[in-house]
Amino acid sequence: MITTKQEVSPEAGLQLVTFALDHAKTQGWDIAVSVCDPAGNQVAFLRSENVISPAADFACDKAYTAATLRKSTSDFFERMSGTPSLALGLSNRPRLMVWTGGLPLFHEGVCIGGIGVSGAQDFEDVECARVAIEKVGLAESG
Repeated sequence: MITTKQEVSPEAGLQLVTFALDHAKTQGWDIAVSVCDPAGNQVAFLRSENVISPAADFACDKAYTAATLRKSTSDFFERMSGTPSLALGLSNRPRLMVWTGGLPLFHEGVCIGGIGVSGAQDFEDVECARVAIEKVGLAESG
């Protein structure tokens, strides 16, 4: 059987990270931003010159989590925090991130990837991601 995958293109990924970074710059925020395909493979990344070093990895992990789980990192936190065994198991899983700032990318009801932003305050990270998603014409839910 042959399948056809829908996933965010590198060109769209570059647009997303650029729009997020541009929005952050207008607000005076330093961020790192990553876009992944649905399998969690990074397709684009940019960062502000003065963003803290760990923000780069955080952004990548937020994008990975949102893309592979097809839900926001804050929704994932809600799910994990509601069950102690799930929360405990999370500490044994690399790359999964529950900090706010990761959003899935949907096109026509299909998750095509995820975007992760880190470096500013949590609500500012989400704002940057949402601005980018809107400018590219995607959605954060199916």
